[in-house]
Amino acid sequence: MNIPKVQENLKPVHINCEKKCIADTVIMPGDPLRAKYIAENFLTDAELVNDTRNMFAYTGFYKNKRVTVMGSGMGMPSMSIYAFELFYFFEVKTIIRIGTCGSLSPNVKVGELLLATDSYNEGSFAYSYNGENIHLANSTSILNDKIMRVARNKKFKIHEGTVMTREQFDFYSDTEHVLKRVPKGIDLIGAEMESFALFHIANSFEREAACILTAVDSKFENTFMTVDERETSLNNMITLALDSIL
Repeated sequence: MNIPKVQENLKPVHINCEKKCIADTVIMPGDPLRAKYIAENFLTDAELVNDTRNMFAYTGFYKNKRVTVMGSGMGMPSMSIYAFELFYFFEVKTIIRIGTCGSLSPNVKVGELLLATDSYNEGSFAYSYNGENIHLANSTSILNDKIMRVARNKKFKIHEGTVMTREQFDFYSDTEHVLKRVPKGIDLIGAEMESFALFHIANSFEREAACILTAVDSKFENTFMTVDERETSLNNMITLALDSIL
């Protein structure tokens, strides 16, 4: 393991519950209200175990499998706080991020699912975290294989590939300028803002991590999902993540 040295006797600052309240497996949307939605609509016997800073975490059961659903917030700094605390203080074994992204490939249509095999980030997150000068972080291949098997069984169309973890929201930055700087040989299929941090931290702890995304916009399409389309697609993503932990 290559984790940062942490002050002795330090307790989690952002997750306020006993260790036993968090399951070994965590499903992690960005939006804490989506965590609430999952708990209320997909879990049984779900209990609110954290509401510090309104970052809701619920622990309950999905088909008799104990699981926690918790928001990560937006961006790598927020993801890094919660992922680190979950792995370090609560000894979580697996985190599956679920969220939305923009498509960077003409093959990935709005409304379709993506599975991030790895994540590219051009910044200094890894170096700041533990001194590793890397810009590509891998997800867990065994976990990805299971997700793909479940997706095929459900007949969900899903794309595997590399995503870019941005440090700004796509629509509020010069995306084309950023894409021109991507090294040759890295073929991106989507852009989001959290997965690199999750993968890098998970790898430092030698734990499992995956990221399932729904494309909600595309640089190749002038298409925006309706409320109903978005709900259906997000529900598919949620059930895919949950069935992959069984």
